[in-house]
Amino acid sequence: MTNKYAARRGADLEKLDGLRVEVDEAKRIGYLYLDRPPLNIVSYTARTQIRAIIEEMDRDPAIGVVVIRGANGVYTSGGDIRGFFDVPRDGMSNLAWNIAAPERCTKPVIAALEKYAFGIGCELALACDFRLATKETLIALPEITIGQIPGSGGSQRVLRMVGVTRAKDMVLMGRRIPAPEAHAWGLLTGVVEDSAAMDKEIESYAAKLNALSPLALSTLKRVLNQGENASLEASFDIEGHAYEKLRDSYDYKEGAQAFFEKRKAKYRGN
Repeated sequence: MTNKYAARRGADLEKLDGLRVEVDEAKRIGYLYLDRPPLNIVSYTARTQIRAIIEEMDRDPAIGVVVIRGANGVYTSGGDIRGFFDVPRDGMSNLAWNIAAPERCTKPVIAALEKYAFGIGCELALACDFRLATKETLIALPEITIGQIPGSGGSQRVLRMVGVTRAKDMVLMGRRIPAPEAHAWGLLTGVVEDSAAMDKEIESYAAKLNALSPLALSTLKRVLNQGENASLEASFDIEGHAYEKLRDSYDYKEGAQAFFEKRKAKYRGN
C-alpha cells in the first residue's frame, strides 16, 4: 500500500505541466516557475503539481525560502479556461486546497509578479506570505467577465485583506488593479521598477529571511495565519502557547546568546 501511494505521488510530479523547478542551494532559494509561453497559463493538472512541489520544497533542507515566479518576464494571465470543460462534475469544488499550499508551507513563500497576475495566478499569490510586483504589473480576478466567479479562494482572501468595499470594486467589476494601487490597498508587499530590480529584491528578502531562525519563522507564520480568522482572545492564546514552546528551543537560546555577545546567530531550526 505504501508503494502504491509513493508511486501515485511520483506520478503527480513525473511530467510537469507548464511548470519548472530550480533550486539555488547557495542562496537557499527554491524557485517554482510558471512556464508555459507566452503567458504561462496554468492548467488544471498543474494545480495539483503546484501543491505537490511546494510540499516537497517544504521538506527539502536545502531550501529556506520558496519563490513562485513566471518565466520570461510574465507571471501568468490565469487558468486554462478551455481545459476546465473537460473536468468531471465536482472536480473543481476544492481548488482552494491546492492553491493554499503556500499558506500551509512552513517556510516563507514569495510571489514575484510581473506584467499579469490574473485569475488563478492572483489567487496563488494571495496565498503567499510576500507579494512583490513590478510597477507595470496588473492584478485581477476577472472571472465575472466570462460568467464565472473566482474558485480557488481569491474572492475570500481579497475580502479579508482589503475589506468588502474594495473587494466588490475589484471582483464584481473584474477590474485590473495597477500594482501601485494594489500596494496602497495592502494586496502587495512591495513594488519594484522592473525584472532586474525584482531579481535583487527576491535575493534581498531571501537573505534576510534565511538569516533568521527557521523554527521561529515557521511558528510565527502559523500564529499569524491562525490568528487572522480567530477572535482576539483566541489569538492571544495561540501566540502565548507558541511563545512558551519556543522558550526551550536551541534557536531561542542561540539567538539570545548571540544578542548578548554582539555576534551573528547560527540557527539550526530546532
